[in-house]
Amino acid sequence: MKKIHRVLAMLMAAIMALSLITTAFAATDSAPIIDPSKKASLSIYKYDITKASNDGAWDAESYVSTGLRDDAVIDKLAKYAIQGVEFTYLRVADIAMNNEVVDSQRQVGVLYGFDSSDRSTDVLSAIGLTGADAHKTDNGINYFTSDMLNNKLATALAANATNVKNALETTVKNGGVAMTETDATGHTAASDMERGLYLVVETRVPENVTFTCNPFFVSLPMTTIDGAAWSYDVTVYPKNQTGNPDLEKTVREAKNSTGKNNGSLTDITDGYAHTATASVGDTVDYQIISTLPTITSKASSLSEYTYVDTMSKGIKYNKQDVVIEFFRDSACTDKITTWAEDSGTFAVTYDDAANIMTIKMTETGLSEINEAAAVYIDNVKRGYSDCTMRITYAATLTSDAKMGDKDNPNTVTLTWKRTNTTYYDTLEDCCHVFTYGIDVLKQFSDGKGDIQDVKFLLHNDSDDCYIIADLKDGIYYAKGITTKKSDATTFVPNSSGHIIVKGLEDDSYSLTETATDKGYVLLKEAVKIVITTKESDICEKCGTKLLTASATVNGKDVTMSDGNAIVPLTVVNNPGFDLPKTGGYGTWMFTIGGVALLGAAAFIVIRNRKHKNEQ
Repeated sequence: MKKIHRVLAMLMAAIMALSLITTAFAATDSAPIIDPSKKASLSIYKYDITKASNDGAWDAESYVSTGLRDDAVIDKLAKYAIQGVEFTYLRVADIAMNNEVVDSQRQVGVLYGFDSSDRSTDVLSAIGLTGADAHKTDNGINYFTSDMLNNKLATALAANATNVKNALETTVKNGGVAMTETDATGHTAASDMERGLYLVVETRVPENVTFTCNPFFVSLPMTTIDGAAWSYDVTVYPKNQTGNPDLEKTVREAKNSTGKNNGSLTDITDGYAHTATASVGDTVDYQIISTLPTITSKASSLSEYTYVDTMSKGIKYNKQDVVIEFFRDSACTDKITTWAEDSGTFAVTYDDAANIMTIKMTETGLSEINEAAAVYIDNVKRGYSDCTMRITYAATLTSDAKMGDKDNPNTVTLTWKRTNTTYYDTLEDCCHVFTYGIDVLKQFSDGKGDIQDVKFLLHNDSDDCYIIADLKDGIYYAKGITTKKSDATTFVPNSSGHIIVKGLEDDSYSLTETATDKGYVLLKEAVKIVITTKESDICEKCGTKLLTASATVNGKDVTMSDGNAIVPLTVVNNPGFDLPKTGGYGTWMFTIGGVALLGAAAFIVIRNRKHKNEQ
């Protein structure tokens, strides 16, 4: 199984220390004066905190956000840099000094003034603030402290992160400025910025980012931690959680819900495994399981989610039976909903020549995945973010199937794309179906019998059924089973004396001779054939353990031919005749014959005695 490891993203209850920049009141009689001639700059460093934390290279408790460049942090997290992240900023408020008396003490600090523009109204509304909440109002401008803004933002995100992030992203993108994407060091920057309060959001992330960082406010300039000076060059370190969707393809025999691959073989769930064996004509169930990416806002929404399923030549799709299910858990027990082919949520197309099936989510389906109102995680509407998608369908093994250790693979490729990215990401997995056969050589010990008078039945002892097969070019291809002996295929040797049956699964079989040439004795017992599989080499594409077969005939090991595909055996009839069965017509013939012989013997004895007496 090829599976990209996924680190589950955890919803942050508040903006983390590295991405939260505050400007608090200075409890002094004086405060540093903002230089009106200076412009400001903003630097952002983006790191994979998931990996850094797993490696022990990061401990949030050990770092205090200052808004200043920290070379120690940059050096420590250099190898965890995330390239390709876009941030967009929007100036949302003016920065103003505030001088007032509080509890008989003069306080000098900073306030941020929001005007009555749609931009300001949208930002305040998204985080749950109105003019009534303002620290003060002057000339139609509502002034808020940094603590009030940051605390309200954190509370709103904790209550409904998706809605808040979507609202703020929309506002910022409509009037903001997009920064260049982060480089190989995870760095991006903007300079020559006007003084004021800025709202910064992540508007584009690479495919491995599962949790976009929360929007955050930045004051330009901002006070130093001690409140003694203004910093015009601000550096922040917002964090991302990373990982990738999972993809897993498995298979089972539909007629046996418990699966054939138990015991030493890897059984995934409900009989599904990465390998299976089947007979020609068997319906085989396939299952695709994918853990959806984390969708925290429109910046991380999916714009495409498509499966391309490629089947080997020997397996034919059973069309019109694709079903998609969504679950809250990876074990697929807590179901959310089921999509049928006619639901309009996905489209299925087939390329019969290439034996390819494509399953593509429609706009309706993508909208449901991204924003389903009915799906909540920890009381937060999340669409199908982080949920498990399961696709099931069936196919039939045909006479074109490869046999033995040459398997019949099925490969699936998942192609997906974020709304705000220009590239696609892919995942791939595969599973394998194996099938086998027998080659019976029929002989007469004296070399004189007519092989066309020989007939056999083939019984699957494991499943208690008879084999039904089609004859083509001297070879029988299994196509089904029956419990009725009268409906079973009668197998007759070809001109060379062989009965070749292809398309059998790994099971126990009985080959019974039902007729032979006149003057030859039928086999007294059925020939017992057992085909067994075990795990062997690893599939280079997906890492799945493949199967290799072995066989016994009447309890003795035999060497299979054609890459462990065919079980060879020889059946010999000897000259002679079979006594009729007890109770049959023949018994009466033997009884009458015996009585006649006894009568003849008695007659001879009586005649001889009479002859002696006459002498």
